[in-house]
Amino acid sequence: MRRFDGMWRAVADVGRDRRGGYARDAWSAADLELREWFRQEAGLRDLAVREDRNGNLWAWWGDPGSRPGVVTGSHLDSVRQGGAFDGPLGVVSAFAAIDALRERGVRPGRPLGVACFTDEEGARFGVPCVGSRLLTGVLDPARACGLTDDEGDTLADVLRAAGRSPQALGRDEETLRHVGVFVELHVEQGKGLVDEDAAVGVASAIRPHGRWRFDFRGRADHAGTTLLADRDDPMLPFARTVLLAREAAERHGVVATVGKVRVEPGSANAIPARVSAWLDARGPEESAVRALVAELTGAAGAEVECESWTPVVDFDAALRDRLAGALGGVPVLPTGAGHDAGVLASAGVPSAMVFVRNPTGISHSPEEYAEPGDCHAGVAALARVLEELCD
Repeated sequence: MRRFDGMWRAVADVGRDRRGGYARDAWSAADLELREWFRQEAGLRDLAVREDRNGNLWAWWGDPGSRPGVVTGSHLDSVRQGGAFDGPLGVVSAFAAIDALRERGVRPGRPLGVACFTDEEGARFGVPCVGSRLLTGVLDPARACGLTDDEGDTLADVLRAAGRSPQALGRDEETLRHVGVFVELHVEQGKGLVDEDAAVGVASAIRPHGRWRFDFRGRADHAGTTLLADRDDPMLPFARTVLLAREAAERHGVVATVGKVRVEPGSANAIPARVSAWLDARGPEESAVRALVAELTGAAGAEVECESWTPVVDFDAALRDRLAGALGGVPVLPTGAGHDAGVLASAGVPSAMVFVRNPTGISHSPEEYAEPGDCHAGVAALARVLEELCD
């Protein structure tokens, strides 16, 4: 697996900060560097690279216009202060799996592609899986263009600065026709494979999940001269809502997280005028997640907007079982994390996922990890799956 190891070293420091985490926002300098790396790796393998109308990259072995192909890959962007494996493992493994097939003299019977989806994490603009959602028509182009980052720049502004046309965004029928099957390899974001004592597994489903913005409004005032009785401080209902989210999540059997907060004006010596908080809620049952959000909405006294929602995604059962069988009966398990594979599956593209063991279960953190031996096992498993599907 020397080629895998070499590629992994090549991307290891891109977007990495002194604390060991990564900041690879969509269309940032780090993201653009990784996109160029993708093009170079494809060129080394004589794969034809195409960027679709939404900024997703596709590298093809064979002509997908002749017959819908088998596609693998993932994404290269990250959450802020994220880990090394979430996303890049799937892209690096895709190129390494093609190398393994060629070394064995395998010539696929149908086109084989490597995909790199743009802005999967949603770290910059607040909506996850932007590239695949636009590709499949789930995300309205006008809404996408109006999304803003922390600096106030819209996605349309950022695309223009990167030499892309915002007017091109939208469902891409031509690209979708090329994708007959999609298989995404990903580090497991949990400890299911640790419990099963297995290096790799196959996904059964993605649990329902969503993201909501709560806006608490008050009145800015001086922190030292304003009496407590005279204050209209939005930080107080915000704090109560965070505590209620944890309590309600336990009652409803789901998970709820407030991981992003914006305080205006954001001065240490001023009472806030507004607190915006983003709630991430997920669970085995949609009704339970909805009940949690309804409870918080009724109690918070805030303006609430749903920024994204993904219902339960059950991966194609026949494809799932075929992959598990091809890999010798590996574990099949659900996940609470969203993925581009889930977006494609919801749009009717036969999709599946291969997971690589994460010894700690930690993800979206610099502590995210997979052992080199398990990464190599993932490449071997992906190569076996691609050979099976391209036969």
